[in-house]
Amino acid sequence: MRQATTLLSIDTPGQGLFDITRRVTSWVDQHDMAEGLLTLFCRHTSASLLIQENASPEVQVDLLAYFARIAPEDARAYTHDDEGADDMPAHLRTALTGVNLAIPVIDHRLALGTWQSLYLFEHRRRRHRRSIALHLIGA
Repeated sequence: MRQATTLLSIDTPGQGLFDITRRVTSWVDQHDMAEGLLTLFCRHTSASLLIQENASPEVQVDLLAYFARIAPEDARAYTHDDEGADDMPAHLRTALTGVNLAIPVIDHRLALGTWQSLYLFEHRRRRHRRSIALHLIGA
């Protein structure tokens, strides 16, 4: 059994979904494991990780609109607003989507479906540098 870890740094321009599949896959490929498990962990409370469809840009538009409806940026609705009107909604969106993913490695490849990609989901309006911990274990 072998293990590898790294921190992936991603600069976001603001709110949106950012495809990290190629960067993650490239790192996994460097370790040439036939089988195993990749764990990703977003080290923030206002950004999250998703596995989502990669074929239709409308999916991202609809996701952003949905989360804007269920966690609106209305300062009057929240007591926590230390960093602005998008602060607490970002925490709520992260709570609803999650900060970790686990993906099997089968035959040297991430076992993602045809239309699946890995996304960092930035919930804040201003730009941020985000850190994602990767842990690969396998043989």
